[in-house]
Amino acid sequence: MVTLLSHWFIKDYKEYTNPDVRRAYGVLTGAVGIILNVILFAGKYLAGFISGSVSVMADAFNNLSDAGSSFITMLGFHLAGKKPDPEHPFGHGRLEYVSGLAVSVLIIVMGIELFQSSFAKILHPEKMEVSILTIFVLLGSIAVKVYMSIYNGSYGKKLDSSAMKATATDSLSDCITTTVVLLSMLVYQFLHINLDGWSGLVVAIFILIAGISSAKDTLSPLLGEAPDEKFVKDVEKTVMAHADIAGVHDMIVHNYGPGRMMISLHAEVPGNQDIYMLHDEIDLIERELKKKFQCEAVIHMDPIATDDEHVMRLRKEVEELVKEYDGALTIHDFRMVEGPTHTNLIFDVVVPQGYIRTDDEISTEITKRIAQRWQNYFPVIKMEKRYV
Repeated sequence: MVTLLSHWFIKDYKEYTNPDVRRAYGVLTGAVGIILNVILFAGKYLAGFISGSVSVMADAFNNLSDAGSSFITMLGFHLAGKKPDPEHPFGHGRLEYVSGLAVSVLIIVMGIELFQSSFAKILHPEKMEVSILTIFVLLGSIAVKVYMSIYNGSYGKKLDSSAMKATATDSLSDCITTTVVLLSMLVYQFLHINLDGWSGLVVAIFILIAGISSAKDTLSPLLGEAPDEKFVKDVEKTVMAHADIAGVHDMIVHNYGPGRMMISLHAEVPGNQDIYMLHDEIDLIERELKKKFQCEAVIHMDPIATDDEHVMRLRKEVEELVKEYDGALTIHDFRMVEGPTHTNLIFDVVVPQGYIRTDDEISTEITKRIAQRWQNYFPVIKMEKRYV
């Protein structure tokens, strides 16, 4: 249904990276989610009222909260698609993450309320009436939620939308919880064992787990998460494909919402070449990155002595020395400054986030190892953190 509607109402519906197309898909899937969840709420509420089942009523209100979640997701996509303005020069893309977080909070709140009502039902069980209507409503609900999980998951991947992925997870969780409710009613019908309160409790637990999981997924990009490793390697490969680039380091990926990224990095270039020619090459690479990854790229040039065999050989030896100390460490910006009494070896050491040793410990150990291998060579080390 969503695929058919997208063909009718979304222009260029296959251009998933286009901000306008993303917003249109967000509004469309949100609207479909609202309609389907309202229908499910009405059917389950009626079935729960007739049967007197707290678990069916709990499942009904879960669908009502899903309808509210779909509305928030739809609104989030609409607002996230707004153009940049003077107050928000990087756009409003992160509102999509905010909407996803709001959906997660609603799911958690609903889970807590259902947990309380189900626990009360365990303490004070009541008689239920199981009907064919209730059974068919629950079976239909499972089928609809499977469909919603599939289309939200599919378009969530295509659009790289955390909000849609969270909705897909919630829909899958709903399938499980409704199945539990259905089984409890069948047990009551054929074995006369009242598991209504217990099944409602299971429903509440699944809802809470789904809400907490989706909250983590949407909160992470708001806090500023590390970029995907494959994406980083693809960017490095693209830059290094140019003959004048000798190395890439200090990459930082700034995420301002889906399709709104900024990349900054340092590119090592031969220090003996014409600066204007190198600058022109850097401009070409920045444009290539923008076209290939739909991002804004800023590249800083670091000149190195690629034509000095002595410097390059010494750099390689220092790299090996640092690797012997710890393979997680890397160096860059290596250069030598020779003097009448000693030579300074100037370079940066890159340390992973959360590294067990302090910067002072690392610097002291590397300095000690260099002093043991070479006389009159004094390292000048700058410690840096890795952001990718």
